[in-house]
Amino acid sequence: VQLQASGGGLVQAGDSLRLSCVASGGPFSSYVMGWFRQAPGKERELVAGISWTGDSTYYADSVKGRFTISRDNAKNTVYLQMNSLKPDDTAVYYCAATRAMSSLIAGLGNYWGQGTLVTVSS
Repeated sequence: VQLQASGGGLVQAGDSLRLSCVASGGPFSSYVMGWFRQAPGKERELVAGISWTGDSTYYADSVKGRFTISRDNAKNTVYLQMNSLKPDDTAVYYCAATRAMSSLIAGLGNYWGQGTLVTVSS
């Protein structure tokens, strides 16, 4: 499975962005999908995850109420809607695919996208 992330950019605090990740080469609907991020000098962290059907989601405490993960299996795409962005959200965001939500929460992914940079200025 190949993952292509896009949608990053430079925004001001309080603004919104929507990241997209398009999958190809595999059965997208059978994968749990997630978004990770890594800020300079920090470890990679899971931001959000979504189950195969989209009826189960996971969010890091730092983004709850501000970020929303969704997926469109017909388009092989997972999205991350990011609202009320803060400077602390500045990071490279990666999408990942795995077989189980538990693996995602453990920081594991079978497949990874190339990352898209989100920069939030104060």
